Amino acid sequence: MSILSAFKGPEASLDEQIESYSVERVPPNRRWPIPAISLVLLGNATAMFFFTFGAQQSFLVGWPMMLVPIGYFFFGAIIIGSLTMRMTSREGLSQGLISRGLGFGSKGAAVASFIYAINFVYYFLFEGTIVSHSVAYYFDIPIHSAGGIAIFAVIGLATLAFVWRGMYAMSALQTWGFPLFVAFMVWALVSLDANHDVVGPFGWEATGPAGAAAMWSAMSLANGQMIFQGLMATDYGRFASQQIRYRGTATIMVLELVPMFTVIFLGALLGATLFGDFGAEKAQDPGFVFVHLMGIGGVLFVIITQIRINVMNLYGGSIALASGVDAATGFRPGRPWWMIAIWLFGVIFYATNVMNHLDTFLAITGVLTNTWVLILLADYFICRRLLKLGRSENIEFRVGEVREWNPCGLASLGIAVAVGALGIVEIYPQHYASFIAMIVGPLIHIALTAATRGRFYTPDPEPERETATN
Repeated sequence: MSILSAFKGPEASLDEQIESYSVERVPPNRRWPIPAISLVLLGNATAMFFFTFGAQQSFLVGWPMMLVPIGYFFFGAIIIGSLTMRMTSREGLSQGLISRGLGFGSKGAAVASFIYAINFVYYFLFEGTIVSHSVAYYFDIPIHSAGGIAIFAVIGLATLAFVWRGMYAMSALQTWGFPLFVAFMVWALVSLDANHDVVGPFGWEATGPAGAAAMWSAMSLANGQMIFQGLMATDYGRFASQQIRYRGTATIMVLELVPMFTVIFLGALLGATLFGDFGAEKAQDPGFVFVHLMGIGGVLFVIITQIRINVMNLYGGSIALASGVDAATGFRPGRPWWMIAIWLFGVIFYATNVMNHLDTFLAITGVLTNTWVLILLADYFICRRLLKLGRSENIEFRVGEVREWNPCGLASLGIAVAVGALGIVEIYPQHYASFIAMIVGPLIHIALTAATRGRFYTPDPEPERETATN
């Protein structure tokens, strides 16, 4: 294999590129090399979101205590991503499809797919909001006016064009997009140094009381991201070789996370440096920060970066919705229609100003997404591979070959989410919610699956026909 071919996917028809195996297995001859998958994931690693995340961590607990939640995020994402990617690469199935066999059933998996899709709708909104802010700040347009909504909608439409051909379009986009990101980032840092007294790590101080409550809030933010980043990588990891080992899946995760955590620390640097002049809200908003530092160059930087990440949000969300609606109704209009649906949801909900609800959202998605993913991992690695309650290879996903509803996974998810919801509504501290739910769910699932001896993995037995006798 040449160096150049290591960064490219195999030949595929236009239909295969567009549909991207959203409702079927990825064939063995359509698998991608590790460098090619890592190249695509660079778009996610350098999302504008992580500048905000880094600033928030420093504002909550300061240096060096922010290394605790950030370290948890880093190593946890490697473990979760390596496990889920190993699982999906062996099966060639998206998370929505594999959920049908792993504890939820064909129709029950629609619940999991919709949980997953909600994440992508939110992050599409978040990244789109940042780019709308940058244009609005530069041209002095009210952010939540009709003009602000139009900015969001038009740039979102442009993003659709880059994701139509799935992995292949994203690979081409990251090939030229990442060098541009690096060049713009250098420009921003030079401008920061020229116009501000740069605040190094030992000056990154919490903006409020940095006690146990602040640390748990920082951990909760990290927990929501830890699982989601490991999970998101599997949308692309299902294209990895069936023979890939944990060393290979861990390599993909590290290649994604190193640039991501570079961006997180740069976000903390920018936030701490600009906090004194502009306050926390603007200092953690990349839409403002880069326009302030670079003028129209900052607008271009944010637009290019937003397109690079939002193609991934549209792609992941369309895969999740395609498998979810197919499971629930059998309706298959084609993956591009679900990309358009996510764009439309984004336009409708843009006015909610998602930047002000990040902590609550991450707590909610931490409860929902973390619990679902850990139930899948518990089913695959414990119920099937350790306890031998079901087959551990060629996991079935086809309608008619699995139960429509598997009560083990659904009941476990429901109970765990209910327990987590008590924290979201502050019956107990909100920052504990995702941690408690992600422990309770898998334990209940293992117990229920063991108690039923894996009976709900297989379809309902057909009723015996009575033979009339004369």
